[in-house]
Amino acid sequence: MRRDKILVSSVRVTCCLITLVSILGAQTSTNPKNPNPDLVNQLTSQLNVTPAQATGGAGAIFAQVKSHLSPGDFSKVAAAVPGMNKFLSAAPAAGGSVAGSVAPSLPGGAGGLTSLAGSFQSLGLSPSMAGKFVPILENYIGSKGGSNVASLFSGALK
Repeated sequence: MRRDKILVSSVRVTCCLITLVSILGAQTSTNPKNPNPDLVNQLTSQLNVTPAQATGGAGAIFAQVKSHLSPGDFSKVAAAVPGMNKFLSAAPAAGGSVAGSVAPSLPGGAGGLTSLAGSFQSLGLSPSMAGKFVPILENYIGSKGGSNVASLFSGALK
């Protein structure tokens, strides 16, 4: 009788542990297609884009920034954005040259954003959307890494 109670108690404890581990695992795992739920949610809600478009567009912009900053400066930007490597991996290949009709649609003469037109088009977004991503990304980076890091980010896009 005592042995049966111990066995039943052991089974109950094991079931509880399995349930707890399952719940904790579900809460702490991240969606591999959503490298940073906070940032992706900001982009999707403010720009009315899909999570894939938000991730790919941010990744394309981060790749552009990475190509214009020193490794040390980019590491400061990357430190402010959890999931940076996944954003970079999600960036579509930058397409060919920007057509004459595309460049005028980019904000402020476009600066470093013109090279993002092909990437944004491959995501089903207009090239002008790159200019709408930038202030959201800059604000996010500023809130996580400070104004100096946000300035590094925005300066690399000019």
